[in-house]
Amino acid sequence: MKITLLYGTESGNAAMLCEDLMEALAGDNECAVSSLADVAPADLDPGTFHIFVTSTHGTGDVPATAAQFFEALEANRPDLSGIRFSIFGLGDRVFADTFNQGSEKLMQELLACNATLIGERGLHDASSGDMPEDIAIPWVRECMAALMQPSSE
Repeated sequence: MKITLLYGTESGNAAMLCEDLMEALAGDNECAVSSLADVAPADLDPGTFHIFVTSTHGTGDVPATAAQFFEALEANRPDLSGIRFSIFGLGDRVFADTFNQGSEKLMQELLACNATLIGERGLHDASSGDMPEDIAIPWVRECMAALMQPSSE
């Protein structure tokens, strides 16, 4: 299966996590990693499964590297029917009012453009003491299992 891992980051943590996820998925899949800064919504391919990993920046916004992609979704509302995705957020509960809102906002925009969410949004809390990959690798395996389930439609 073709999988593209797309990250939005300020500090590089989401990019590093995508590398870990790619390593976990690489055996049976053709994987690639890209920054959302280098991708437009029109680049999303229905034949590829997309995994988004993003942090939250400022007052609950997507990080700078995801801003242009997010704004294109919001402004243009492209029809992303046929696009299947999962999303994982990096956050810190110390910032309770904005915890993981970057991934929440990106997920909502993708859904508003008719993309299909596979699995539940994954969340990491930097205050938990858990390493992001220790949460994200089991999460991505659950998403892949859900993706392989026959459609109930």
